[in-house]
Amino acid sequence: MKKIAVINDLSGFGKCSLTAAIPVISALGLECCPMPTAVLSNQTGFESFYCDDFTDKMDFFTSEWKKLGVRFDGILTGFIASHRQAEKIFRFLDEFQNDDTVFFCDPVMADDGKIYDIYDKAMCDAVTRLAKRADIISPNLTELCVLTGESYEALSSSEPDDIAKAASSLLNDTLSTVIVTGIKKDDTVLNVVADKSDFKTVSSKKYGGSFSGTGDLFAAAVAGLTVKGETPLCATEKAVEFLEGAIRDSYEENTDRNFGVNFEKYLGKLM
Repeated sequence: MKKIAVINDLSGFGKCSLTAAIPVISALGLECCPMPTAVLSNQTGFESFYCDDFTDKMDFFTSEWKKLGVRFDGILTGFIASHRQAEKIFRFLDEFQNDDTVFFCDPVMADDGKIYDIYDKAMCDAVTRLAKRADIISPNLTELCVLTGESYEALSSSEPDDIAKAASSLLNDTLSTVIVTGIKKDDTVLNVVADKSDFKTVSSKKYGGSFSGTGDLFAAAVAGLTVKGETPLCATEKAVEFLEGAIRDSYEENTDRNFGVNFEKYLGKLM
């Protein structure tokens, strides 16, 4: 069975990070191997939460997994809470990333034109280094601007081909695909998939505002599907189809955004 190592936090409520990745990757018929960076009572969008930082425990996972002699067909990284966590992820990649590993990096650090409060320039630089080492990345429009130095004000009002041009500037010998997610245009949400040959857009209907964990669900689905051999474009199309129904249902049921989307009954689309 193919294996994907997922390095992210674990939240009891919020349907994000590992609680999003584990069921999605499992539904795809792959083994999800979680390395928790922190354990939380609930995700940080709630007014109150408890967090147990696992940064000091991450190296133990790397060392013990190395003893087991395991290899990973994919590696997926998401939110990083500190410089120390970033360095431990680089150590993990040095041990387990090889030419046959699909490394998918979701460069979580900003949204709606603003960098998250806990991220300073050094943290953004660390995420940028991770992104450049990946095979596929999935920045939102704000994160694309952080990665490229483009103006958010200018790019947010641009056409998809301009966004694709900015995304393509990140491509290198390793990074082959940039998927720019969640671009809101009227009643539509666009995703721009840019590779070294061209770009395509994948759209879905917009339902209300944002929900916790949708980016994590998307990243897990695309990472899993590409490990199974799908192209990034096809994987994006399937991930968007999977998520659209879950977001629609959650919007119609007036679900609190902090609790995430009701994706469970749509896992069959991935199976």
